[in-house]
Amino acid sequence: MALAKLEAFHVPDSVDAALALLKDSEEALPLAGGTFLRGLDARGLLSEVEALVDIRKAGLSGLRLDDAEFEIGATVPLAAIAALEAVRTEPWLAALREALSHPPMQVRNTATIGGCVAASCPFFDAPTALLALDAEVIVRGAGGMRRMALAALFGGMFVNTLGKGEIVTAVVLPVPTGRCASGFVKLAGNANDLAIVNAAARLTLDADGICTDARVALGGGVGEQALRSAAAEAVLAGSRPEADVLARAADAVVGEIDALADHRASAAYRVRMAKVMTRRALERALACVN
Repeated sequence: MALAKLEAFHVPDSVDAALALLKDSEEALPLAGGTFLRGLDARGLLSEVEALVDIRKAGLSGLRLDDAEFEIGATVPLAAIAALEAVRTEPWLAALREALSHPPMQVRNTATIGGCVAASCPFFDAPTALLALDAEVIVRGAGGMRRMALAALFGGMFVNTLGKGEIVTAVVLPVPTGRCASGFVKLAGNANDLAIVNAAARLTLDADGICTDARVALGGGVGEQALRSAAAEAVLAGSRPEADVLARAADAVVGEIDALADHRASAAYRVRMAKVMTRRALERALACVN
């Protein structure tokens, strides 16, 4: 029986109180929105959990956007992020906007950005978009605060690299300069399904239409964690992003993925669709560049 050892449910009113609870309990699990708790439970990953520490009232719901960065508190719901004017209108945030449009409304209203990334689920949408936007996470634990690239948080399927007693307190996106836009696409079995494959891209073009910077990210079962494709980015950098270049960039992702096979798709199908989704994400980003 899952959660057979669960003995306590805590709702601390500060980060310090949450960290103390996590430190004191041998098998405590921090909880934010909790929308994927059932998913972890069904996979037998919570059998040793003795306490749940709900951090939604710990003061991590702040939002800050300035000329340098966009900081999102860990417990900000996905729907609240999607409702922000900058997310709704800024071309560079289009990938995040599109990724946040896919979960059903009841999930968007409850799921939080911190829980979304800390779950390290390769089938989620927002983490793929965040990778393409150079996201970082702020982490706090008994040893203090540290900042790390989002990619470094992912340790494998449903496994993150947080130390014992650490929690994600914020997700931070650097604000890009120049003509920059992003895009996101998803392939799923139905409107409310987890991704079979998803892809996000961000392009920066100079005045002559040359790509000066590129990001390509993939998720949805192309591996045990969402990832960046350095090979695709190398094809794009310094090139004029015309149809042949986008096709070569899409082809380049194949060598960097290790697609999974499950009840929803074969590995071969995911490889093929990774190329298609990459090209479409790049086309979306290109269409948004001012």
